[in-house]
Amino acid sequence: MTKHKCNWCVGNDLYEAYHDEEWGIPVHDDDIFFEFLVLETFQAGLSWITILKKREHFRSAFDNFNYKKIANYEQPKIDSLLQDTGIVRNKLKVNGTVTNAKLFMDIQNEFGSFSNYIWKFVDGKPITNKVVNYKEAPTTTAISDAASKDLKKRGFKFVGSTVMYAFMQATGLVNDHEVDCYRCEEV
Repeated sequence: MTKHKCNWCVGNDLYEAYHDEEWGIPVHDDDIFFEFLVLETFQAGLSWITILKKREHFRSAFDNFNYKKIANYEQPKIDSLLQDTGIVRNKLKVNGTVTNAKLFMDIQNEFGSFSNYIWKFVDGKPITNKVVNYKEAPTTTAISDAASKDLKKRGFKFVGSTVMYAFMQATGLVNDHEVDCYRCEEV
């Protein structure tokens, strides 16, 4: 018997694997948080499938999403990224990723971890929405607005409320699996 999945992923093997194995699982690992911050930054204005298809190349190009290395990227590395056809070659997003890596570490220093910081926006536990159809799920909320505003105040780039809400969905701060999806209760 086939398990029911969120309709947004059905019919695409890459989407289904991402849905089944990652999307909405609560994250507490700063390395994973930073990876999703990078991916969501580059996704802004594009489809998520575009980013998923390029994910492994992003991993390679951005030193396995090692924010300590990325924070120290100098112009020759940035220039090489802007020539890399395996990623999204957007100068503002590449430079924003370097900036965000530096600021990510500032948050770690202030809060002990990025995880401690970001989970405070949901009082330490995932928000479970009762999504019947993914098309009815919100794209922003007061919480994503607050996270976006705070990150922007700290100098982060490409962290608008929509990006932050997608980030929160991906990392399990918000559970927006459809109510009849088998993953809804599992995560």
